[in-house]
Amino acid sequence: MSNKKCEKGTLLVISGPSGVGKGTVLAELMKKSEDYAYSVSATTRAPREGEQEGKNYFFKTKEEFEQMIENGELLEYASYNGNYYGTPKKYVDKMLASGKNVILEIEVQGAMKVKKLRPDAVMVFIAPESKDVLYERLSVRATEPKDVIINRIEIAERELRACPFYDYVTVNADGKADKCAEDIMAAVRAEKLKPEKMFGLISEFI
Repeated sequence: MSNKKCEKGTLLVISGPSGVGKGTVLAELMKKSEDYAYSVSATTRAPREGEQEGKNYFFKTKEEFEQMIENGELLEYASYNGNYYGTPKKYVDKMLASGKNVILEIEVQGAMKVKKLRPDAVMVFIAPESKDVLYERLSVRATEPKDVIINRIEIAERELRACPFYDYVTVNADGKADKCAEDIMAAVRAEKLKPEKMFGLISEFI
């Protein structure tokens, strides 16, 4: 029995404070399943050596990017260090239609914007095992000025307070990135079993 609605991928929004190990967890996730793919962002910064158009980023001029904003072509965007960065809707939708679960690794503010535009997105927050452990990780770079470290901790505290607004929370304890990746996969599987996601099948029964 064919059901294309059940085959569509899931939009997966991943957030968590700096130092929690999001990159390590997502690397484990990508090793476990070919069903996941990173979203490719658009940016106005110049390509770095080895970066490829459409693989690392979609490189845009400032005018092109601002036109994308005006046309409503971005799920979210931000300005950082004089350049724009954003998530193109068209690319995300294309990957979802192909059956891929698309990963957006973005900060809390951007994640909330995506949730408003795409309430079907699965929001997962990666938390540390404790504040003390996170603060230790953020303070490990002794070469950084004290005010920089304090600022990073303050940002992390604000992000941690946002975790109740996510659909799922998983803890990345030291050496447990593998389990954390399994938790994320379980969350995606659970979402795919919700009645509204299985409407094509259920409609045959009612």
